[in-house]
Amino acid sequence: MTASRAHLTLYGREYCHLCQDMLAALEILRGERGGDFELDVLDIDADPLLVERYDEFVPVLAAGTGENARELCRYFLDVAAVRAYLAEFR
Repeated sequence: MTASRAHLTLYGREYCHLCQDMLAALEILRGERGGDFELDVLDIDADPLLVERYDEFVPVLAAGTGENARELCRYFLDVAAVRAYLAEFR
């Protein structure tokens, strides 16, 4: 990896309870890890292309950002997948 710090992107909706649950779980994980990763939270409803891509699949958690991002999980946080991704930066 070329990035020096792990970066996660959460695609969701403001009114989505699963999205809020995943965000809360990620914040707990970040606290446990001393804040060692960045987290962007994107409301898909602000971008028609994101709605087209993720509409019924939110929340979606991706490793990285933009076109190079890879999906780690959807609907529920896969802690093992996130930890494996974060281990790439140690």
